[in-house]
Formats: sequence, structure tokens, C-alpha cells
Amino acid sequence: MGSEPDRVAGLDPERVARWLTGTVDALVGPVRFELVAGGRSNLTFRVTDAAGTGYALRRPPTGGVLSTAHDMAREWRFLTALAPTPVPVPRPVAFCADPDVTGAEFYLMEFVEGTVPADAAAGAALGPAACARAGEQTVDVLVELHALDPARTGLGDLIRRTGYLQRQLRRWHAQLHASADRLPRLAADLALLDEVHDLLLAHVPPQRTGIVHGDYRPGNAVFGPDGTLRAVLDWELATTGDPMADLAWLISGWPDPGEDLVPTTSGPSTAPGFPRRAELVRRYADRSGRDVADLPYWTAFARWRAACISAGVQARYLAGHMADDGHLIEARARAEHVTQLGRSARSALRDAGI
Repeated sequence: MGSEPDRVAGLDPERVARWLTGTVDALVGPVRFELVAGGRSNLTFRVTDAAGTGYALRRPPTGGVLSTAHDMAREWRFLTALAPTPVPVPRPVAFCADPDVTGAEFYLMEFVEGTVPADAAAGAALGPAACARAGEQTVDVLVELHALDPARTGLGDLIRRTGYLQRQLRRWHAQLHASADRLPRLAADLALLDEVHDLLLAHVPPQRTGIVHGDYRPGNAVFGPDGTLRAVLDWELATTGDPMADLAWLISGWPDPGEDLVPTTSGPSTAPGFPRRAELVRRYADRSGRDVADLPYWTAFARWRAACISAGVQARYLAGHMADDGHLIEARARAEHVTQLGRSARSALRDAGI
């Protein structure tokens, strides 16, 4: 079932295996590598040692890396800071800062077994009762994350109590235009996306501060058979900022059954048993005690940001920087998604009175 490792971009099996066996005491060589299907940004490999123990190895794409993106050291730092907290994350194992081993920094963590419900079919496989619990757990873990004090978690030097949204807008706007240089057809969408950017920048709400995952959704989490959330994955976009960004991102990818909503990402929410989007918001507000009045604005930001991210992912896939993880055809087919998200973001701003 595994990919032939010597043909997988981004991994030097011999050097990585030597580093792993020389660094991780519990790991027993030889090791096998598989590229894990489903990654849209950083590359993830399943590592299995001679004892049958599974690990996950994460590294950046092989090219097309934009400034401040795909920072393995930063992702590792959040993983290790959160490991002792109530937020479930994979156990961190080892970090490699030497790019000579396989062309970039990478890290190793435990491989958490379970279901990653990235779409409705995966969600339906859990069954309605487990889906109901998975929906509740998705909200409850997010509340736990946002309740953490970044300083007490060991992330105090990352705290900026102002400017979070401005930095986000600057970052994704730069990625959008960098991607446009590699995607000629994106030029037609730039005027709309630039307009949304300017409106968002002109109406930034007061900032609250907490730990923000940056891509929080069921497709970035592992669930047990009963719907218990076992681990939150993919901390590459984590930072300190306004928690409403996470909630808005979650609900922007959470269409209700039969609803004509352009989701920011695919998800399981239409599978039987999952709570409706409004129920997620009510549960979050009740359990966190946070005011969610600004959520329409943050939803518009989430949709605009998703358009920028989608453009960047397409550019990397079409340039051949993401290895063969099975999503190249999808990347080509989703070019229209950028336009749809841009229009949806503009509509959301109108609904918010902007």
C-alpha cells in the first residue's frame, strides 16, 4: 500500500531513517515510509518501525514556499506547548533542524489512530450517534483551546494584543498576489478579492487575544469510534490572536444538509447526526462565555482567506511542489472555487452591513 519512498518528493529514506534510529531511542529500525493522502500544504508521512510502532513525520512542501509559511519549528513549538494541556494533540517525539537530512526541517510525532472526517462520507462512516458526539467535541475542544493563557502555556513571547487581523490581511493578501503570478487565470478575481481585503481592513473590530489554531475543523482532527476527539492536527498556522477567527473558520466550512453554501473546505457536517451550524455557535458561546456578535465579520474574513489559501494550494500543486498525494486533479478542478469564495466573502460583508 505504501508509496515507493525513493520516488516520493521531499523524503530521503536512507538519511531520514539513519537520523531517526540515531535520535529516537524507542524507534527500532529498519523503518518504512508512506506518504499520507489528504495533506494540502505540508507533507505528512507515516513512519512504521520494525516493531510495528507508527509515527507521523511532517515537513514543508518541496518548493513554492511563501514567506512565514510552513514553519516546522513553529508548528513543533505549538505541539510541545499544548501537549501538557487539556487540548488533545499527538505526542511530540523529535525535531530535526538540519535541512541536509532531507532538504528541510521536519519533526516526528506519534501517529494517532482513528477517523479523520474530512468529508461527508467519512463522517457518515462513524454513524449518527458518533457524529453527534464528534460535533460537540469539536466545539468543546475549541473552547478548551481558547481558554488557555498563551503566557502560562509557554507562548508568552508570541503574544501581540493588537494588530492580529491586520497582520493576517497583509499575509494572505501577499500570498494571493504571489500566487497570481503563477496562475494567470486568477487575475480576473484579483479586483474582487482586493475590494474585500480593503473593506475588511477598514472595519477591523477590537481584538481579543488567545491561541488560534488557524485551520480548526474536523478534517484536521482524529476521532475515535464513539466520536471522541483524540487529537487536533496541523498546527502550521497557529498563532496568538482573536479566537473568533477559529470559530468563523469552523462554521464557514460547516454547511447544513441541503444548504447551498460554498464551504471554505470540505467537511463532514451534512452526514446524519452532526449538529447544525447555528447549534455550534450557540454551544461555543454558552461554554466559552464569549460575545460572538462580530462573527459575521469574521465569517467574511474566513471566506476571503480561504480564497487566498485555495489560490496558493493550486499554485503549488500545478507547479509540482506537493508530491503525488492524489489531489492534483482536484486542485485543477477547483480553480472556480476562488471566484465563488470571493463572491461569498463580499456577500457576507453586505450581510454584516459593510
